[in-house]
Amino acid sequence: MPMQKQLYSFLLLVLLLSCKKNEDSSNPDNSTVPGSFSLLQFKVDDRNEAPYQNISISPTLSILFDGQLDSQTIETAIQFTDEQSRPIFWTWKLSRSDSSIEIKPTRALNPFSRYTLCINYRLKNQKGIALTTNYCYALITQLDTSDKFERISEDALLDKVQAQTFKYFWDFAHPVSGLSRERNSSGDLVTIGGSGFGIMTIPVAINRAFITRAEGVERLKKIVGFLDTKVVKYHGAFPHWLSGTTGNTIPFGTKDNGADLVETSFLMQGLLTARQYFDRNTEDENYIRETITKLYQNVEWNWFRQNGKNTLYWHWSPDQGWAMNMTVSGWNEGLITYIMALSDETDSIPAIVYQNGFARNGAMKNGNSYYGYKLPLGESLGGPLFFTHYSFLGVNPNGLSDQYADYWEQNSNHSLINYSYCVANPKKYNLYGANCWGLTASDNNHQGYSAHSPTNDQGIISPTAALSSMPYTPQESMKALNFFYYKLGDKLFKEYGFVDAFNPNSPWFANSFLAIDQGPIVIMIENYRSGLCWNLFMSCPEIKKGMKKMGFSSPYL
Repeated sequence: MPMQKQLYSFLLLVLLLSCKKNEDSSNPDNSTVPGSFSLLQFKVDDRNEAPYQNISISPTLSILFDGQLDSQTIETAIQFTDEQSRPIFWTWKLSRSDSSIEIKPTRALNPFSRYTLCINYRLKNQKGIALTTNYCYALITQLDTSDKFERISEDALLDKVQAQTFKYFWDFAHPVSGLSRERNSSGDLVTIGGSGFGIMTIPVAINRAFITRAEGVERLKKIVGFLDTKVVKYHGAFPHWLSGTTGNTIPFGTKDNGADLVETSFLMQGLLTARQYFDRNTEDENYIRETITKLYQNVEWNWFRQNGKNTLYWHWSPDQGWAMNMTVSGWNEGLITYIMALSDETDSIPAIVYQNGFARNGAMKNGNSYYGYKLPLGESLGGPLFFTHYSFLGVNPNGLSDQYADYWEQNSNHSLINYSYCVANPKKYNLYGANCWGLTASDNNHQGYSAHSPTNDQGIISPTAALSSMPYTPQESMKALNFFYYKLGDKLFKEYGFVDAFNPNSPWFANSFLAIDQGPIVIMIENYRSGLCWNLFMSCPEIKKGMKKMGFSSPYL
């Protein structure tokens, strides 16, 4: 009997322990059992979906969780910062049985600025369970829509933009050579293509009384003299970059340390325009004209056919030869290169080189419509807008046509497609629309520099895109100009005109100015206003003959 009692007692103890274990397993408050705690909804005022753009400068941020918050963990777990990572002070209160928190900044936020609210794993619910995921939300406050500058007439505004932008080429020109620096941080480095654009701004500046004719003559004498006697040339062609002091080549790339034929063409376009403007029978102006003609005729265009091929090649290097092996093929900014090569009577290339090399025997045609606009040439949706600018700073597209396109239709529709894409705004970028548009090559805050376009839309608006399209889209471009100047001018309009680009989604504003972007603004606005640069360039007798040989027809030929 005693043995049976002991056995009975042992079995009873095992049963009680088993029941106790089962009871503990079903206890939801047992700290050894994992649980979940997550964020259900983030809301800014009445918005509960990203992107959180154009929000109030005094927003209410409401955050809902799936459990009751431990209030003692809130202030260490939530960080509210500005774009320089400086803390924003805020107040909070709980609601919905402590499962929702409402946050408000103690002071109004800055307009059109980026803020970040982050919630990390230190936040716990009342059961002691922490967030397993960190959450961060980007907030962009609404634009201050007040005018940043006094309202002036349209003509006065165009004058101001042209004058301020011209200062890049006049005040910031290299002191030794007079050539244009690549960008405002380039120091001794000057750019050949950008210098061509800068040279074209000088007749504009004289006509608009920004400088005197005597000042323009003195600057052109310095420039053409340096180009003639100091700059290292390659079969008459110029490099992309060079030293503004010595004229020696500065390599653009490992293999790109010699001739750049397209940049040379941009330079020649500017020089011939200046040659036609400085037409007086004086010693200085005669010297300018004679030197420009010499520089143009010294380019060995046929050399750049690489042993007689029916195409032009972009680069040649004295130690790398044709290693880059890049043809100048359309549709792109290279049209001016073929015009220059066919127009130079001392070394003109045959028309077949244009047909095969640039036009690719018609393969550069497009013919599709985008947003209701037919695009005769080029890539889908047109590509970056500089295609409509660089070759057409001097070449007048009004009434210009050949077997491939009507070039006014080409450039106008390309510009309207770019505009319409920004208005449609398929990527839902901040501020894109009728007042804020224009995609082209420029600096950016992603990778430094890119050829932005509807098929490469990184959220970057480049003022030169819309402003230099003014001859093609006058109403749309003026809307953009008014918005850039009056509404964003405190951030965009600086000592050399509009900065190169901005990203309204960050928001980010470049602190750079680039010669190849500033030049077209001055020149194309002038072509819109008076046609000055078009008239000058198209008056060149060589250009008239060369373009006719290419198959172009125009009332200006």
